[in-house]
Amino acid sequence: MFLKPDYNLKNIYEIDFSKLKAEGIRCIMFDLDSTVMVSKSANFLPDTVEWFNTFVKDFEVAIISNNKSCEYIENASKLAPCRVIGMANKPNPRIMREYLESVGIEPSGAVMVGDRPLTDILAGKLLGCKTILVGSINPRENLATKLVRALERSTIRG
Repeated sequence: MFLKPDYNLKNIYEIDFSKLKAEGIRCIMFDLDSTVMVSKSANFLPDTVEWFNTFVKDFEVAIISNNKSCEYIENASKLAPCRVIGMANKPNPRIMREYLESVGIEPSGAVMVGDRPLTDILAGKLLGCKTILVGSINPRENLATKLVRALERSTIRG
């Protein structure tokens, strides 16, 4: 039951921001690859950029990634309408906690959104914030990635 996300959605576009606001959420943290950006693409889809603009002014928003490439994170930072933090080492919640402290928001006022139960959702649970598990933003993932994703999702308890 520990890995059960608070919300399990098809993709990021199904997030109900008015509901999150009503629940007292002030900060939204997103995973990068496969959550808001096609993995290793180094670019946001046009729909995603437009989508960010619908809520980014209403919340403190950050993208928190395990990606260790400084160049990749720097490029994502130039394209994103929010702060991008790399080398997060999720599921360790330390970087997420430090980020929340830097913006003055308690974990209870935040949500972690990601596509991986064993990194993103576990990190959010360890931090003490709400969690939203989403499907990959890329409908054309390779077979190996789909198999790993299915195996990982079998850890979620209903």
